[in-house]
Amino acid sequence: MAIKAQDVKTLREATGVGMMDCKKALVEADGDFDKAIEILRTKGEKVAAKRADRDASEGAIVTATTDDGTTGVIVEVNSETDFVARNSDFTDFAQKIADALLAARPAGIGEAQAVEVDGAPLAEALITMTGKIGEKIDVRRFEVVEASEGGTVVDYVHAGAKLGVLVEMEGSGDLPAAGRDVAMQAAAMNPIAATRADVPQETQDKEREIGREQAKAEGKPEQILDKIAEGKLNRYFKDNVLVEQPFVKDSSMTVQQMLTKSDADLRRFVRFALGA
Repeated sequence: MAIKAQDVKTLREATGVGMMDCKKALVEADGDFDKAIEILRTKGEKVAAKRADRDASEGAIVTATTDDGTTGVIVEVNSETDFVARNSDFTDFAQKIADALLAARPAGIGEAQAVEVDGAPLAEALITMTGKIGEKIDVRRFEVVEASEGGTVVDYVHAGAKLGVLVEMEGSGDLPAAGRDVAMQAAAMNPIAATRADVPQETQDKEREIGREQAKAEGKPEQILDKIAEGKLNRYFKDNVLVEQPFVKDSSMTVQQMLTKSDADLRRFVRFALGA
């Protein structure tokens, strides 16, 4: 049967699939719009199956927070190429995933597969988008942060969407402003922990031992090796613990000093770097 150009255009707008594929689907479906959509979905599933073993190492880090700032989510959504990662279809879809996960707050990736995105479970929506874009699209990881009573969650995504941070703040000051400064600090300096209490004991013991062995190799007296090792551990904290790092916007103070001045405190942060 003859297929009208307007019908092809309507199907293209509804699915995002190319004009020629839409026309072929309508021809195969004898002009039945719903059947054509199912044909395109089937094609998308075949595309997804062919690309299931592809390496999707590009993509974007996306975040979303509730209007009251009490909860946030950070998500890594992957594609095969950076070209697709910068495509508006991909970035819009990635943001829809973040918004859906924020609303549903699933416990893990397995549970997240059933969260509805664009009218379908995430697992199906990913297949559909793979068919639409022609590259493997996947969700590698996500984390939901819920603030304690009186706290605020602040999100930050660095230009290019390859790096993002969520921070949980509390205090009586301007928490969104202080939180953004802390999030940008975490993005730039890649700390291993918010406070030294958050540094795993195994890491502390390892750094202490490295410092002791370095001092011993330098010929320092045995009786002061432990003291030297403790000093080296403290320097490690200053380099790698967020609140002890020099504040990137004003190196005359530490992040903790900035927070104290701002009547704010950092409870925790989550930092996602694409592929890391």
